[in-house]
Amino acid sequence: MKSTSLFLVLMMTFAAALGQEKLELYTDGLPNAKEGVDFGGNIPELYFYKPTEEKRKITFLIIPGGGYSHVAMKHEGHDVAKALSDLGYPAFVLRYRLPRADQMPDKRIGAIQDAQQALSYIRIHSTSFGIEQGKVGVLGFSAGGHLASTLSTHFETDYLDKGMSSATLRPDFSVLLYPVISMDDDITHKGSKTNLIGPDFLGSDVARFSNELNVTKNTPPTYLMHAIDDKAVPIENAERYLEALQKNGVESKLFIYDTGGHGFGMVNKTDTRSWLDDMINWLEEL
Repeated sequence: MKSTSLFLVLMMTFAAALGQEKLELYTDGLPNAKEGVDFGGNIPELYFYKPTEEKRKITFLIIPGGGYSHVAMKHEGHDVAKALSDLGYPAFVLRYRLPRADQMPDKRIGAIQDAQQALSYIRIHSTSFGIEQGKVGVLGFSAGGHLASTLSTHFETDYLDKGMSSATLRPDFSVLLYPVISMDDDITHKGSKTNLIGPDFLGSDVARFSNELNVTKNTPPTYLMHAIDDKAVPIENAERYLEALQKNGVESKLFIYDTGGHGFGMVNKTDTRSWLDDMINWLEEL
């Protein structure tokens, strides 16, 4: 018992040292959940990193990747939030539900429900978190980039049926990092596609979740990053989204690495340039 209590105290001290606070995303039960099903570890969570000094009125909702089969919470989540909070930006990390047909009546929308809930939660409770009102944007990696781009293009649809407006559900900006964008077999990440809308694919679902097809003039300003030698998620995903943004007159930029592959998080060890520094500069110039 003493060792358990000591462990809990140490974990709470560690979380406090990181500036991390775990929040309850839903207070009235999970939406889109089959009755009586055990979700196990597939439960949405939201973590808040409050900067020691809030220097800028810009808040990030961070969505890690993982091919919709797992969530890469550390190097594409907590590490990024810590870095941003050290720079003076409030940051939240979302562990979203993975698509599970045995747990959800509609596995396609569980993740976007969690993302919409997180974005609206941040906006509604910003004052209680001690965050100054300002821009709230989304930053996503890989399949988390797909979810972030879904959040950025599907905001006219309230997947939670709460009567929320598009203004509440639309991010103020998007940062999409080696993102899965398309469900087109020529360029998609097949694991992400199968996990989200498969294994049997309807043409309507392919179009619905190919987010390069869903860009409009109201899509948020977007920063993209990708490596040319990415074999897991071809750079054409980012290029198609960029082309759609440009056609619709949306402020956008694609930061390209020649090498680095996929899944490197904040640091591409093959290139000295920092996409994070470049993104911050881009964002502050908007």
